[in-house]
Parts: sequence; structure tokens; C-alpha cells
Amino acid sequence: MSLIGVFDSGVGGLSILDEALRQLPQHDYIYLADSANAPYGEKSGAWIAERSLILCKYLADAGCDAIVLACNTATAEAIKQIREQLQIPVIGVEPGIKPAAMQSQNGVVGVLATEATLKSDKFNALLATLPNDCRFIKQAGAGLVPLIEAGKADSEEALDLLAKHLEPILEAGSDTLVLGCTHYPFLRTAIRKLLGDSITLIDTSDAVVRQLKRQLELLASDDKLTIQDHGSVNFVSSKDDAVLLQMAQNLMHSNLEMHAVKSQMLGNIK
Repeated sequence: MSLIGVFDSGVGGLSILDEALRQLPQHDYIYLADSANAPYGEKSGAWIAERSLILCKYLADAGCDAIVLACNTATAEAIKQIREQLQIPVIGVEPGIKPAAMQSQNGVVGVLATEATLKSDKFNALLATLPNDCRFIKQAGAGLVPLIEAGKADSEEALDLLAKHLEPILEAGSDTLVLGCTHYPFLRTAIRKLLGDSITLIDTSDAVVRQLKRQLELLASDDKLTIQDHGSVNFVSSKDDAVLLQMAQNLMHSNLEMHAVKSQMLGNIK
């Protein structure tokens, strides 16, 4: 049994935690949401890198054996520095443009992500490795994260904004859509309401958790082996831990009642 930290700017990383609890329910988790500062996608790269490093150090100091940087923006801006500073595995997330390119039938792929992710060196370096015969329609989803954070993922307001963001992707004839922010899987219902089944949706939650599982297997040792079916989940928020817990219960498919669950506020950290 390991203690795993899952960090995001807000509730988006709950999509990763949900998959982790499905595949690896026996471990203990700390879910850290920096909701007081969400969204990260509209902040400077320097601020994102500094803040993400501080919060990942907090998780390491709390005893985490591995950390999932469950935020595309933080991964793009900060994962290199975080890995250099910490002595534990740090698993990042990035838009699934490679699997999207492989699955697309017509070679036109829409990428819905934050402005910071789309402009990042990491994203564009990944893009440069892919075949030229696939065209990527990049669209920043400005305004979507705050709506999801406010519990309005299925609202008419979110539907209207999403329709505007999807318009250039649809006009280009995309048959595949990359959900390039961990918040965006919570828009699946709204996307299907707008598009039906006419487009293939790609998110990387499963791939991220499989990578986490590989890292945990490398760390496995006799002194960490404990027989239990379901571990604990501690929800930590920089804004309102009760709201975070309620959002987790509303958004996640996992049965949190199977785990020992608690919530707490993030104290002052340096």
C-alpha cells in the first residue's frame, strides 16, 4: 500500500482520481485542489511553475510515495522543475494528441485545452513529433474551467460557451476531439448533447493511471505491503474543503463510501 498525491488547480484532477480509485483502490490518496487560485490556464508560466512546485513539495512532505500532477497546465509549465526537486516519482498528464492522431479517420483532430497548455513549449514539442498528415485544430477553452469549478458543467451557460469553442473544430471537419484539460471530461454530457456520437473523445485518465501503477510496482517493497481492499482519501483544498468533498461526490463515479474519507483546508505553506 502506498500514499499517492494527486494535485490539480481545482476539481479537474478528480477525473484522474476517479480512474485511480477504479484501478488501484487499495492505496491511500491525498487529493490537493488549489481552488483558491483556479484556473491556472490563464496565469503566467512562472507563477504556475512556482506554485505547483510548492504544492508538490507539500505532498512529498506529507509522506506521498508518488505524485500525479493531474493538471495539463501545471504539467506543461512545471513538471521538469518538480522532478528535479523531488526524489519520488511524479507522473504528469498531457493532451492525448498522439492516440488521437492514430484513431482519426480523416486526419483532422480538434484539441480543446487551456491557453497556457496550447502555448507551452512541452505541448508544441510533442506536436512537432507527430506526422504532418494529421491536422490539429487548437482551441482554448476560455471560461470553461470556472464553470466546472462552480458545479455548472451541465448548465445552459456551459453548453452555450462550449458550442462557441467547438465551432471552429467542427467547421474544420474534425472527427476526433482531444480533451486537453483534466476538467474537460466532466463536459462529456454537454459535448454529447451538442454533437451526439459524431466525434470520438480522447482523454488520458486511463493511460496516466496505468503509468502510476507501473511506478508503484517499481517502488513495491515488503514493508509497504498491507492487505486491504480500499484505502483512504483525504481531500485538501486551499479554498473550501467541504465544497471540494461535495464536488467529488457529485462528479466522481467511484463509491467514496467504500473508502475512509476526510477533508481539510490547506494551511499556510512555504
